[in-house]
Amino acid sequence: MINEQIRDKEVRVIGPDGEQIGVMSSKEAYFKAKDAGLDLVKISPNAKPPVCKIVDYGKYRYEQARRAKEAKKKQKTIETKEIRLSPNIDTNDLNTKVNQARKFLQKGNKIKVSLRFRGREMAHKDVGREILNSFYEQLEDISNVDKPAKMEGRSMVMFLSATK
Repeated sequence: MINEQIRDKEVRVIGPDGEQIGVMSSKEAYFKAKDAGLDLVKISPNAKPPVCKIVDYGKYRYEQARRAKEAKKKQKTIETKEIRLSPNIDTNDLNTKVNQARKFLQKGNKIKVSLRFRGREMAHKDVGREILNSFYEQLEDISNVDKPAKMEGRSMVMFLSATK
């Protein structure tokens, strides 16, 4: 809220240099801001009394946008990478997939390991569970199991994340 939009009876006013002017009516504070050629901006509406600052509103919004952009830049987004296996995977192929998963985990991503069953492979779910267990055992030093192996339709899924 700025200028005439501030409807509170009393507000605590902070001057353009950051010094505290004191508690006064919102109209009086608005006139002080107008005399200075600046805007009265409500900074902390939940305080008792609300805190308003005399600033240039355009500059104030620019500073807020810049701070938000800096905070967003410092955030790390965690992606979920998927690795697909099949029940009749060979050991060398499994090792290749494990190495790929290791790279993902070192970058800080989570991994969804899915093992898809086709046709008569559905009769041998125990083989799929063994493959997922051996996959995890090879990555045990750098990962944790978020969700253990579980059937979802025709595929068995397990989620891994990097250890801290």
